[in-house]
Amino acid sequence: MLFLGAKNVLLAATVVVSLYAFASAAQPGLFNEPDRPQFHYTAERNWLNDPNGLVFFQGEWHLFHQYNPQSVESDNKSWAHAVSRDLVHWEHLPLAIRYGDSIEIWSGSAVVDVANTSGLGTKDNPPLVAIYTGAGHGKQTQNLAHSTDRGRTWTKFAGNPVIDENLKEFRDPKVCWHAPTKRWVMVVALSEERKVRFYSSPDLKKWTQSSEFGGQGNVEGAWECPDLFPLTLAGKTYWILVVNVGWGGPAGGGSAAQYFIGDFDGITFRNGNPKDLALWTNHGPDSYAEQTWSDVPASDGRRISMGWMSSTRYCTLEPTLPWRGALTLPRELSLVQTKSGARLAQLPVRELSRLRAAALSESDFATAGQTLEINATLDRAMSSSFAVCAGDRTQTVIGYDAATQQVYVDRTKSHPGAPFHKDFQARYAAPLISHKDADIPLRIFVDRTSVEVFADDGLSVLSVNTFPDPAALRFEPPASGVKSLRLWRLNSIWKTKD
Repeated sequence: MLFLGAKNVLLAATVVVSLYAFASAAQPGLFNEPDRPQFHYTAERNWLNDPNGLVFFQGEWHLFHQYNPQSVESDNKSWAHAVSRDLVHWEHLPLAIRYGDSIEIWSGSAVVDVANTSGLGTKDNPPLVAIYTGAGHGKQTQNLAHSTDRGRTWTKFAGNPVIDENLKEFRDPKVCWHAPTKRWVMVVALSEERKVRFYSSPDLKKWTQSSEFGGQGNVEGAWECPDLFPLTLAGKTYWILVVNVGWGGPAGGGSAAQYFIGDFDGITFRNGNPKDLALWTNHGPDSYAEQTWSDVPASDGRRISMGWMSSTRYCTLEPTLPWRGALTLPRELSLVQTKSGARLAQLPVRELSRLRAAALSESDFATAGQTLEINATLDRAMSSSFAVCAGDRTQTVIGYDAATQQVYVDRTKSHPGAPFHKDFQARYAAPLISHKDADIPLRIFVDRTSVEVFADDGLSVLSVNTFPDPAALRFEPPASGVKSLRLWRLNSIWKTKD
């Protein structure tokens, strides 16, 4: 979880004051404001950032996230809570873990303690256990809270902190059960040292340091929000270590998530690629603090991820009220063998197809709207582009450059008027890495203020915030280079509230 300095917060407050009267007057109802995403998760009100504590329990997908219960500013960090039964429709629940005693509740994870190793529940009623960073009093420590009522209420552990190394930059624990060693494993970031540290525990309360990993991949930005999980490819199990970096990413040097593919024996992670190779989950500017769900049933078998859909460069300035911040679409992760080696692929979860309304025809393109799914097949030999949310003042261009073998999103004209940040008007590209000769499959999700592009079977991904003119409704199809094209309007996941 990145600390956002007072200068940014004060600047954001200035923007809030200037926008508040307009936003309050313009919104027809909560969740149907002109800039409110309609199928990406947002909080009802106030500031949102990193997803935390993603865990499946008793038929519900639990989502916690960083939240300020008081305003749209990056402050008073706590854990908000929502649940879903389909990864699409979300129910907001009361605040889960609140800041207090001069300690903010920073990022972390959650697990189901099935065997009640912690003693915080019973074998018949296993506890949900949250592991989070407590930030305050000049240092960062790792702490526990638990719930025995399906996550509806939470109790902070009386023995907190469970790890205190007296460090100022020591955060974002991700915990999983490592079955071969029958131990809990924690990976936590030593942010300024550009490394992560591993711990193990029999009971979630007593932790022993086991190893460290760092100095590899991208080390330009602070390391944060790690994740660790296995994926299989051709019958072999690999371990994926995700490390988010505060800056230095592929989208103009902003925040991003990198990943390592290697081996983990419960003690040590070993990178299977050259140490200076940086692999990125997303080439857009707006996907950070990515985390995967734990305890997904074997009958489901998917590894599903979600991230914070913003950039540390301008997150405090995004022009929305009474909320600020959204999360990416949930996506299923897999490994794909390419000529360069195994690489991570991401595709939107299948449940999103439930939101499709009737397919659009060419006669609908002039009023297509700003909540769309677009499936296209591109000719790899020909460049092509098309525009979404096009109007008199704005448009967002999505395209493919055959010369460079890149897909791109161009938002230089996405936002009307002066940009709210100097880095906002830009074009972002993702290389195609499959090296196939076949046509290029493209899935695009347009959700009012954002575009997410999944190309080349999910090997190339771009998540990009756009903030267009609400009156810009046209879809402008490509003149050439497209072999197939289908569009659907997508229904809202929200019920408008007063």
